[in-house]
Amino acid sequence: MKENLHPKEYRTVVFKDMSNDTTFLTRSTAPTRETIVWEDGNEYPLLKVEISNTSHPFYTGKNVLVDTAGRIDKFKKRYAKKA
Repeated sequence: MKENLHPKEYRTVVFKDMSNDTTFLTRSTAPTRETIVWEDGNEYPLLKVEISNTSHPFYTGKNVLVDTAGRIDKFKKRYAKKA
């Protein structure tokens, strides 16, 4: 295995699922400029994600249609003109 392959400087961050506003605290090396005050009163960097284990159909067992950035509306508009 290559040496110095894995990052060494992990920091505690908060991930926020934007589809259902669920947040969880973990460690990451991903850069971010936003911060959030966590339940313990401390301020942590905030990473926003579109989908997580709390909203993904594989983990929830529900078939939920996730619309990211209006892709479904754009698709419907494009093909509604032809129909």
